[in-house]
Amino acid sequence: MRDDLYISVPSLFRCPISLDVMKSPVSLCTGVTYDRSSIQRWLDSGNNTCPATMQVLHSKDLVPNHTLQRLIQIWSESVQTRRSNSLTREQARHLIHHLKNNFTDDHISKLVVFAKESDENRKFLVTKDFDLVAFLISVLVHHSQNIRIIEKTIPLCIMLLEQLNDKEKLEALPKIGAGNDISPALILALRQGNSKLLRISASKLLDLILAVDSEAKNFFSEIADLYSALSRLLVVDSEWDAESAEAGISCLISLAMLRKNRARLARNGAVGLLGKALSEATEMGATLTEKVLRLLELLSTCKDGRSEICQDEVCLQSIVKKVLKVSTEATEHGVTILWSLCCLFRDHRAQDAVAKSNGMPKILLIMQSNCSPAVRQMAGDLLKVFRVNSKAATCLSSYDTKTIHIMPF
Repeated sequence: MRDDLYISVPSLFRCPISLDVMKSPVSLCTGVTYDRSSIQRWLDSGNNTCPATMQVLHSKDLVPNHTLQRLIQIWSESVQTRRSNSLTREQARHLIHHLKNNFTDDHISKLVVFAKESDENRKFLVTKDFDLVAFLISVLVHHSQNIRIIEKTIPLCIMLLEQLNDKEKLEALPKIGAGNDISPALILALRQGNSKLLRISASKLLDLILAVDSEAKNFFSEIADLYSALSRLLVVDSEWDAESAEAGISCLISLAMLRKNRARLARNGAVGLLGKALSEATEMGATLTEKVLRLLELLSTCKDGRSEICQDEVCLQSIVKKVLKVSTEATEHGVTILWSLCCLFRDHRAQDAVAKSNGMPKILLIMQSNCSPAVRQMAGDLLKVFRVNSKAATCLSSYDTKTIHIMPF
C-alpha cells in the first residue's frame, strides 16, 4: 500500500464520538466540540450529558466552531494537493524514463516530491535499474550554470545517496574527473545559491562524495575556488552561522585529510575564520566546536598552518579557553594543537599566548583528569616547556610533572 493512503489526522479534527474528521464542528456548553450529526444523534436519543466529560448539560444549544471548521478545511485542501501531486511507482518509473530522454526541471521537481513522501519511495529510486544517481550527477555537469536546475537536483541526489551504504554509494556514483566535473555546479550553489539551504545541500553532497571516493577527493583537491567557496560558509552576511559552518567544516576536514591540502586551506584564510568563530560565536555546540578544533589540529601539522595559527593570538587564546570547557574530544584536539606548536615546534609566540591565556592551570587539571595516556603525556611535555620557558610558570619549578595532587585553584 502506498504511504499517502495513510493520512495522519490531527486529533483535534476528529469527532470524539465517530472518530471521523468533523464536517460541521459544534461545541456544547461544556466546551467540548463534536461533529453536528454525531452529537445531535446523541441528544435525540434522550441523553442530557456531554459524552466526553459525562457532565450534565445545563443547555443543549450547539454553537458552531467556525475557527476549527476553517482549520479543517485548510488541512483537507493541503491533503488533496499532496495526493494530486503524488506519483505511483509505475508513474515514477515512466517519468524517469521520460526524464532521461527529454529532460525538464519540472520532472525533477515531481521526483523530489515522490522521494520526500516515504523511505520506501527513496529506496525504489536508488535501484540499479534506474542508475538515477549517475544521471543526476550528469545533470549537474551539463547544467552547471543553471541555478534553478541545480537547486532541484542536489537535494534529490542527497536523498538517494543517504539510502546507500558506503560501498553502494561508490558503485552508484560515476567516476568524478575532468570529463565528469560537478565542481562548477557546486561552487555556483555555494556562492550564488538563493537560500542557505541550497548552500548547505551543496556542501553536504560534496561531503558524501568525499567520504567514499578517494579519487574524487584528489580531484577536488586541485580546485582552488572550492576552498574559498567552502570557507565562505563559515560566515554568512558577516555573521557566524552554525548550521552552514558545520556543513562547510565537514567538507574542509575531508579535504584536509590529504596533507597537501592543509597549506592551501591555511593560505585561503581558514585559520582566521576558525579562530574568530571560536572567540565570537555564541551558539556553537559541542559537535561543531570539536570539528573546528579538529580542523585546526590538522592545519597545525603543516608549516603554513602553524604560521597562521601562531600569528593569530585570538585563535590561540580561543583554543586555550575551549580546553576543559566543551567535551573530552574538544579538549584532546586543543591539547594536541598546543603540544604541536609549543613542544614539537617550540614556537615562542604560541608559548607566550598560552601563558597569557592562563593555560597552565588547565594543563595541570588535565594531568589530574581521566584523559587518554597520550593526552596526559602531551600535557606533561607542555608543563616541562613552561617550567623552563614561561615566566608565568616559575612558581611551578618545584613540582614534578607526574604529580597528581596539585590543586591550582
